[in-house]
Amino acid sequence: MQTNNPLHGITLKKMLEDLVEYYDFDTLSQFVDINCFKSNPSIKSSLTFLRKTPWARAKVEELYLKTLPKLGKGR
Repeated sequence: MQTNNPLHGITLKKMLEDLVEYYDFDTLSQFVDINCFKSNPSIKSSLTFLRKTPWARAKVEELYLKTLPKLGKGR
């Protein structure tokens, strides 16, 4: 049971879409220094990389949690 997990029920795709909408890929790459945000970035290529790379996904999740209040989606 993950009722206390603020990421429960939020897909990686949704997180990434919200972050890109809020920051854009250029700014996002400054927060999370990974090539899929810098070199020809897209949601699809970023999702592929993040699903295979736990440390990068953890950084994106951490940034999403910090950004939630700014998105107006805090729970």
